[in-house]
Amino acid sequence: MPQKIAIETWDPEYGAPFSGSAETGAEPEIEAGIERPPADWQPIRPEPGPPPSRLVFVDGVRRTEAHAWIEEGAQPPRQGILASYAAGATVVEERARIAGIEVRRCLFAPGNPQPFRTRAGEYHPRGIAGDGPEALSSALQEDLGALEIEVAARVGAAGLIVVDGPLYGRAHLPRTVGLVKTHRVRYLDGVAGAGETVAALEPGERTPVFRFRTSWTRHSWYLRLPGPRTHSWSGIVRMESAANAPLNDTVTLADLTAALLPRFASTPHKDPRAPQNLFPVAGLERELRHRLGDPAYVRRALRVAAG
Repeated sequence: MPQKIAIETWDPEYGAPFSGSAETGAEPEIEAGIERPPADWQPIRPEPGPPPSRLVFVDGVRRTEAHAWIEEGAQPPRQGILASYAAGATVVEERARIAGIEVRRCLFAPGNPQPFRTRAGEYHPRGIAGDGPEALSSALQEDLGALEIEVAARVGAAGLIVVDGPLYGRAHLPRTVGLVKTHRVRYLDGVAGAGETVAALEPGERTPVFRFRTSWTRHSWYLRLPGPRTHSWSGIVRMESAANAPLNDTVTLADLTAALLPRFASTPHKDPRAPQNLFPVAGLERELRHRLGDPAYVRRALRVAAG
């Protein structure tokens, strides 16, 4: 039975015209004393050393082009989204270059949707088991994460690979860390002295490594990037690495990030997310969004294809 797609006139930038419940996370379990006992916590400034000959920064972008209603025969209409997403890498050797960019367009919907062909490209079907905006958004994020893993594997080995965002699903990649720019949860607030250590960090300094578990386990540490300090957490990012790596290797990675990443910090007059949005990532994001195409053109193409 051929499917019929109706494009929702509601602008996707305002979210969906339907809503669902928000997901809540489990209380994290913190092990703060794996590198130093919490009573001995203080800022750590690693000794400078030669940088790796090859650094890689991996990121992806996503865009919901339109919300859609899918009808097939006498079945009730199903809610779906038409989305574009892309991933790539900035490789820093003697110079920085962008590599490995791949763009995909998908129709996410419950059941078994069919391909949707438009003059802006074909939207490949991606059936999901659940329904509602959270399930659709999660499926899109899952596919974007998988594409970032493909890109990271494709660009090859490096002295350090920095993934923009949590390390979830990427912990198997060697010498890879996740960079978390926003702090929805301050994981060390319940550890005596740890919060004060974060506040006391100077640019290029990090906290000791700690381990924590939510739905998965990872090593983590905070570090401060250079930039204007308007409050105690200005310029703070949280790094993640694989929990199954030896502690000595994790400490080496932590020292490497504290020594290297401050030199890539963005500046406020160039990036509103400065300094946390590192400039190799910012440039990559601009190129990825350009590759997604003009959103107005894409939406017109969707409406024409839907008839």
